[in-house]
Amino acid sequence: MHFKTITTLLISCLIWNPAGHAAEKPNIIFILCDDLGYGDVGVFYQNERAAMKDPAVPFFTTPNLDAMARGGIRMTQHYCAAPVCAPSRASILTGLTQGHANIRDNQFDKALADTLTLGTVLQQAGYATAAIGKWGLQGITGDSKGSQGKGATSRGQASGGPDKWPAFPTKRGFDFYYGYVRHVDGHFHYPKEDNREIWENNEEVSNDLDLCYTTDLFTARAKKWITDETRDHPEKPFFIYLAYDTPHAILQNPPCAYPDGGGLNGGLQWTGKPGAMINSATGKKDGWMHPDFEHATWEKDGKKVNWPEAQKRYANGVRRIDDGVGDILTLLADLKIADNTLVVFTSDNGPSQESYLENKPFDPNFFHGFGPFDGIKRDTWEGGLREPTIVRWPNGIKPGTVDDNPSGHWNWLATFAELAGVPAPAASDGVSLLPSLTGNGTQAPGILYVEYAVDGSTPKYPEFLPQHRGRKRGQMQVVFVNGYKGIRYNIKSANDDFEIYDLKKDPKESTNLAKSPELHELQEKMKSRALQSRIPDPSAPRPYDTAPVPPAASTPNTSPGISWTLFKGVWPWMPDFRTMTADGTGKSLVIDLSMKPGDEPFGVSFEGTFQAPTDGEYTFQVDSDGGAMLFLHDIRLIDEPKSPAGGQLTGSVLLKAGSYPMRLLYRHSTGTPKLSFSAKLPNGDAIDLSKHLAN
Repeated sequence: MHFKTITTLLISCLIWNPAGHAAEKPNIIFILCDDLGYGDVGVFYQNERAAMKDPAVPFFTTPNLDAMARGGIRMTQHYCAAPVCAPSRASILTGLTQGHANIRDNQFDKALADTLTLGTVLQQAGYATAAIGKWGLQGITGDSKGSQGKGATSRGQASGGPDKWPAFPTKRGFDFYYGYVRHVDGHFHYPKEDNREIWENNEEVSNDLDLCYTTDLFTARAKKWITDETRDHPEKPFFIYLAYDTPHAILQNPPCAYPDGGGLNGGLQWTGKPGAMINSATGKKDGWMHPDFEHATWEKDGKKVNWPEAQKRYANGVRRIDDGVGDILTLLADLKIADNTLVVFTSDNGPSQESYLENKPFDPNFFHGFGPFDGIKRDTWEGGLREPTIVRWPNGIKPGTVDDNPSGHWNWLATFAELAGVPAPAASDGVSLLPSLTGNGTQAPGILYVEYAVDGSTPKYPEFLPQHRGRKRGQMQVVFVNGYKGIRYNIKSANDDFEIYDLKKDPKESTNLAKSPELHELQEKMKSRALQSRIPDPSAPRPYDTAPVPPAASTPNTSPGISWTLFKGVWPWMPDFRTMTADGTGKSLVIDLSMKPGDEPFGVSFEGTFQAPTDGEYTFQVDSDGGAMLFLHDIRLIDEPKSPAGGQLTGSVLLKAGSYPMRLLYRHSTGTPKLSFSAKLPNGDAIDLSKHLAN
């Protein structure tokens, strides 16, 4: 396998150790918060509030996250895939935007598709893998009560369990799992006292978890797993997906102060003793408030008053996460693995207005958790989508840097694949972010696309622009084209206009440029891009599902045939051949395997255009021995199954007459190579592809 990106070579140099030998592949820790807003972290916005020194502007601090940012990179325009947890987390794990992910909208507890994940890719690259914390993507098969409703209980539901959950974490690429499986359990932060289930692999263990506050519990369990892996398997890199269920939902306080110190011998410690499983399982449930917040006051209507209870609790929960992150970073230093461990800190969506505490309402506009933007959780304005993202990797990232390139959570799969020395799967919508992280090489722009539907409206906060307050949400969609953001709310058809914003000049989305005559062409591009980046999902219907996909705007080369690029090698999945160095190139009038390199394993990427002669639904079919994928524009029309990869696969799509950029990918390892490709017209007649392919 040959990678053509210069970045890979530069990264190899970056992780070269003083002894003169290539260092191990970097360990990777991905820390995900639940409903933490862009503005809820000091270096992203709270420090600006503190600098005002205005008694009417309350703020809190995150000292450990600020230190992490000083030692790494702050990503100021990094997006979630959807502004609510289930689809957002699904897109993180699979590297897919919401145009291709199988979990969309509010499909909590739906089974994550049996496809490549961060876990499976890194397992193949030789990593030990663990998921700790909130999951909520297991599939509800056999789960009699389901997961909806903030007051529902789960503990003791014998009908549910790893044997009946089709997408339990250990079935999606993780060697080890510890945490809340059901979505609703993550609304509560004391598993035993709140009658919630915690699973350690196939065993339900909540009965031993007296006074275990989940932020502490998940941090302590992560520390133990990291320590054990480092000591027992020092030769093997590790990946951990640490998904907190805080600060959202019930806003419970921890039972005691955070233990002194941090790392190997301080901070949170896993004792393994039933009834006192972690060293912070002492005190009183919901009983401890950080002294910074216990008597905090602000000036309201000219009077000095105490912070509202829910606001104190929220700040307390965020500070507890900050303590946990600092504890983990100290552990890495104690284990002498900090330099070659990449740590990502981010959140799943914007801040929420939920507290689940009776008579203690919470709204994120007290601290401006949405930062300098409008919108919150469930909005596709910047405040609902932009995430506070920090990455630290001393061996590869220059301290104190800032990246303002637009990017998204779905890019981490491709990024981690490159870090691990394996090809990025073609079954990912992402691109590697290593050029942005390291400052080496040219960052590929990638796809920036969001779709989401929910009832309700944007809150009428006075901090929001009048045109955003109370905006009905409904069907929402975001595309980025030529550096501009296009956004639609309450969509009724594919012909609805996008609002267009220049975020560099206007991050609050105050000036809609859609009526500018010079942007008329951009409006049409956005409408086209929205249809060229997705496939419909019957479980999440959209008003534009039946709109035909438009062809390429420009007239491509129409010489007959198709270009091919040959690659020699064996891969565990269909690689993104665009990131690899070819072993041969050529053109052919038909799609065949005449270029195959004898009996060697190989792959081929066919690229050109498909000429659709008329409007209507086209059906494509691929029959292969090893695996194949078909793309029109960025639409993954035929995907490679996880197993078996070969066989007969079909895909249908509504097209307008015109030319469509097409990529057909094929790979072969053993036996007799086989590849056939065919298509049918809307009337069912077979297409003579020799007359409809061009390059």
